[in-house]
Amino acid sequence: MTKNIEIATESKAWPFQEARSLLKRVNGKTPEKGHVLFETGYGPSGLPHIGTFGEVARTSMVRRAFHELCDIPTRLVAFSDDMDGLRKVPDNVPNQDMLAQYLEMPLTKVPDPFGTHDSFGAHNNARLQTFLDQFGFEYEFLSSTDCYHSGRFDGALLAVLREYDKVMSVILPTLGAERQATYSPFLPVCPDTGKVLQLPIIERNLDAGTVVYENDAGKKVEVPVTGGHCKLQWKADWAMRWFALDVDYEMSGKDLIESVKLSSKICRILGARPPESFTYELFLDENGKKISKSIGNGITIDEWLRYASPESLSLYMFQQPRRAKRLFFDVIPRAADDYLRFRETYQGQEDSEKLANPAWHIHGGEPPQEDVPLTFALLMNLAGACNSEDPAVLWGFISRYAPGATPQSHPKLDALVGYAINYYRDFVKPHKSYRQPSEQERAAMEDLLAALEGMDAGLSGSDIQNQVYEIGKTHEFENLRDWFKALYEVLFGQSQGPRFGSFAALYGVGETATLVRRALAGDDLAAD
Repeated sequence: MTKNIEIATESKAWPFQEARSLLKRVNGKTPEKGHVLFETGYGPSGLPHIGTFGEVARTSMVRRAFHELCDIPTRLVAFSDDMDGLRKVPDNVPNQDMLAQYLEMPLTKVPDPFGTHDSFGAHNNARLQTFLDQFGFEYEFLSSTDCYHSGRFDGALLAVLREYDKVMSVILPTLGAERQATYSPFLPVCPDTGKVLQLPIIERNLDAGTVVYENDAGKKVEVPVTGGHCKLQWKADWAMRWFALDVDYEMSGKDLIESVKLSSKICRILGARPPESFTYELFLDENGKKISKSIGNGITIDEWLRYASPESLSLYMFQQPRRAKRLFFDVIPRAADDYLRFRETYQGQEDSEKLANPAWHIHGGEPPQEDVPLTFALLMNLAGACNSEDPAVLWGFISRYAPGATPQSHPKLDALVGYAINYYRDFVKPHKSYRQPSEQERAAMEDLLAALEGMDAGLSGSDIQNQVYEIGKTHEFENLRDWFKALYEVLFGQSQGPRFGSFAALYGVGETATLVRRALAGDDLAAD
């Protein structure tokens, strides 16, 4: 065993815990198919959303941890349920009246409302792959439509037909009386309309591999269960897919716990072992509601990437996957700075600590080493203090704070400058609310001004912070947090920010003194 294998075997990081369970599943040996198969599923009835990215990111982290434990080959399949019938028109797409005419049609037969692809399913599949590709995920894309029509699922579909009664005995108890009366795991595709039909199956022919239903005209229609002439209902479909592809690992959200249990039973009926599973909590929007791709609440991947790096998004996915978390714009600044902190500490850590560091999992064991000497929060406050959204202006302060740093030498820092400006412009600036200091705060700020005027211009942020801290103690603030909060409310029009000393060192001692002097003089800082 190498050193890292020994550490990985003991690591408490959740991807390693999952990887060890998977290794146990295959008895530490390469399966007969020659690899371990990871799968992620995607329903392309709406535009891909950030939860989809999260599932692929987390699965990839488990896959990477698995590679650290052994040399068994792996594959990751991103599977699209694009043969599903269009049940409703999503709220966040154009040409809704047109889409309404294609309800119950397979998504790959519904025209693209955006006019860029052959079908709505193809459009959303392309969006999904574009999103996944931009993050550098290693995966194989599989289309439900292709698998059904090519015959890849034929053997598994015939197995479901053979075990029809057993499958029904598992599913029916979970349904209401009305639904029980009409349910069948097979959804015939109407030969005339092309719609995916939800109606009772009245006959089954095992020898011919067909099912019979009654159409609206009362005529019996016989269709093969193979070759794309039938589609399985969701839970049976999931189980059939596990069986057909021999899936070893698939995670899913908390809302699918019961579906996982039911599909696992069906998978066993078909004669296969269901995959190892991991249940993650759901993301919530600003109002505490589950984000939904059809509703379009929460935030999109593109929106996150306007304000922070892809790595910060990966960090948010890595942290506490079994805890429900708000996924809205206000979580981005902390994620951006937390990522920088984890990456900065990585190089100085012991090997055991490195494998527990999120940066290891985000970067596949090889985090970059570029120095980023400033935080996202500091850069946002710098934009506000110097009243500029021009990166060149901010770089003037940055270069003085970190001599030799340029956009060319520090591309990650330059990107962070752009993110911070965007976030400041869109979320901070519109909500700034300046106030005048109280009598106690004014007295303290007068002492702060005197201290700043007497400081060496090159004083470190820590030394400045200590002096500001002592001034707060001298003026007997009951809670020193109130002192720093006052500084940010009076000087920046916001209730919180980074360490004041760090900001002053970046902005400049003289410039900070001028800002305090203007606030004490009653200047309208909001008018700048």
